[in-house]
Amino acid sequence: MAVTGLVMLAFLLVHMLGNLKIFFGPHEFDSYAGWLRTIGSPVLHNSWFLWIQRVVLLVALVLHVTAAAQLSRRDLKARPTKYVHGQRRQATFATRTMRWGGVILALFIVWHILDLTVGVANPSYQEGHPYHNVVADFQVWWINVIYLVAMVMVGLHINHGFASAARTLGVARPGRVVAIRVTGTVLALAITIGFSALPVGVMTGLVS
Repeated sequence: MAVTGLVMLAFLLVHMLGNLKIFFGPHEFDSYAGWLRTIGSPVLHNSWFLWIQRVVLLVALVLHVTAAAQLSRRDLKARPTKYVHGQRRQATFATRTMRWGGVILALFIVWHILDLTVGVANPSYQEGHPYHNVVADFQVWWINVIYLVAMVMVGLHINHGFASAARTLGVARPGRVVAIRVTGTVLALAITIGFSALPVGVMTGLVS
């Protein structure tokens, strides 16, 4: 679960940085999207890199969800009855939202693919014009709400998950705990703000 989470975190960070190119205009953003399809050329054919990436991410997601379900079952078996005074009194909000937040993110991934990859959920999808598709998408208020809520869930998930992964992998040794927590929080904020900048940019007219 820790390894697959870190794989998806690395993807989110790179994906977020690439998305910010939208603030440099349609030519820059569309050229970047086109470049993604040519990575590895001429060794790889057109879009092969994207499909390899998608397969890796899909495998990571399936393994991550499977591990989460297994850990939940073990948790319930280990403590079949609830604590009298509450099991997680000291738990943070991010910790308490990990499970249902993960479900929300899984549903959002399906929505996101249908919206900006396949285009069936986009109000004005045009094949080969990613800048137009993003702008058309975020001019619809309820799509912005879906996207922004999902980004908050991503941030909460990363904030707790990064520290948990560090403990699982044996990195969170004494003296590193604070640094790991700060790193996780910074990554969570950076990714949440970076992705949220797109709908906010369209809503405020910075991207049009």
